[in-house]
Amino acid sequence: MERWQLAAQDTDFKKDERFARVCRAIEAGELVAVPTETVYGLAADATNGQACARIYEAKGRPQFNPLISHVESLEAARRHGIFTADAERLADAFWPGPLTLVLPRAGSSTVSQLATAGLETIAIRVPNAPFMQALAEATGKPLAAPSANLSGRISGTTADDVAHDLEPHLAFLIDTGPTSVGVESTIISLVGDQPTLLRPGGIAREEIEAVLNTRLVSAGTNDSAPAAPGMMSSHYAPCSSVRLNVTEVHQGEALITLGTALPAGAEKASQRFNLSAEGNLREAASNLFIALRQADKATQVGIAVAPIPATGLGEAINDRLLRAAAPR
Repeated sequence: MERWQLAAQDTDFKKDERFARVCRAIEAGELVAVPTETVYGLAADATNGQACARIYEAKGRPQFNPLISHVESLEAARRHGIFTADAERLADAFWPGPLTLVLPRAGSSTVSQLATAGLETIAIRVPNAPFMQALAEATGKPLAAPSANLSGRISGTTADDVAHDLEPHLAFLIDTGPTSVGVESTIISLVGDQPTLLRPGGIAREEIEAVLNTRLVSAGTNDSAPAAPGMMSSHYAPCSSVRLNVTEVHQGEALITLGTALPAGAEKASQRFNLSAEGNLREAASNLFIALRQADKATQVGIAVAPIPATGLGEAINDRLLRAAAPR
């Protein structure tokens, strides 16, 4: 694996000879870890079934769990998905950004059936991530790019996280430092009668409902035939057990909090991790997976999490925590 370290604001990377080599690696069906604004993605050519199979193999991911295809523009997305008026409105409002749309698959789409798990729909987004956009544009390929971590485990928001989980499988690791959003994209299905929230994420439910001028239906979980990533009941899981909404901390637990309030017995914690001292949910989301990974290393007893409000990005934070705490 070759690790390429870049400043997050670097706009000249396409002039570097390494960019051409990364493009060739994608075209050859290899795997490249690429930062996005949400988490690091394990990228491969979405039109290449063998490359997509390498993603599933590297992550240990079940092949019935579909992959999101990342493209450089709305124009490129229209080649793969059938855009309704609602889809156009959401794309105009939130792309590039942390929103994935699940749409009927267009007849012109070249995305592999393995990437879509054989469904008649496709999950697609335009990330606010210069390197990912440039890579899709330069190769002319939609990029299948689930989170760059072992399946079911904590998503990677730093290059070191990615290297720890996946280094043997990577041709390149593009390192631009910690990701800014810190949780995966919000996934909205526009297939069927009502817009449906399949996965809370980096854009709050309320923002999407304001654009559509309607309430979103919530999809829940699906362990056998998920319509999109992040819908399985156990996901984002550390090795340690996780207790949520704790009012009292047990001796030796690692404690994750938000704001200044502490549960009873906080002094018994092996270590404390505050997602945001000011109670800022955007900051908390960006720190969530980092805190879970660090807490997992700091305890042999378990992880205790204080209550997190469920409004705004708190919905996405609580979704990740519920799946992290689910029976495995």
